[in-house]
Amino acid sequence: MASLITAIGITKRYGRGSAAVTALDDVSFSVEKGTVTIILGPSGAGKTTLLNILGAMDVATSGILAVDGDNVLAYSAKQRSAYRRNKVSFVFQTYNLLANLSARENVVLATEMRRGECRDIDKTIEDVGLKHRFSNYPSQLSGGEQQRVSIARALAKNADILLCDEPTGALDSETGKMVLALLCRAARDEDKAVIIVTHNSALEQVGDHLIRLKNGKIVSDQKVDCPKSIEEIDW
Repeated sequence: MASLITAIGITKRYGRGSAAVTALDDVSFSVEKGTVTIILGPSGAGKTTLLNILGAMDVATSGILAVDGDNVLAYSAKQRSAYRRNKVSFVFQTYNLLANLSARENVVLATEMRRGECRDIDKTIEDVGLKHRFSNYPSQLSGGEQQRVSIARALAKNADILLCDEPTGALDSETGKMVLALLCRAARDEDKAVIIVTHNSALEQVGDHLIRLKNGKIVSDQKVDCPKSIEEIDW
């Protein structure tokens, strides 16, 4: 199967000279459509930095990031903006919901930004268990509910790549498993590339591809032949 994403020698440094900090150091891997990739590592491993580069929210110091054969790192600012709008969806750890919009309006806004066919908005919100919260504003929602709105927003956009930063971090085990099941179905049934960064080792069991990151370096990169079902994992 051809790779949708190929990262080669991705390095990210902040600062210069003796004060420089290397967040990512010569990171290389590939991701296929129809798969769930888990990027596992402790805080400070470089997970979020890598996710931001994959989503063109940040630019690597060096390396190649090929998506459908195009080097995203060579894109202009305008091209990066179009890539973020049409090619990727984000689930942010901090939710990033607009406070003056209802749950439904936050999801609608994401679909209006993308060129292409999007998911049914109301059905997607129902899928994350928030049918009764359509009209509520973020301030009226718990942290877990806000996270579910952000996941509905990412799913409804129907992009090829879903980038998820600790998507279950604010959720209880039952809701977390429900969300993981939605993300896995998006990958395997709808041919998306779902990439989840986490420090929760329980999630490593559900991915098709497991990458371990430590101190900005990949310490292991393995394909998983028989990932566990969501019901089988111990939270």
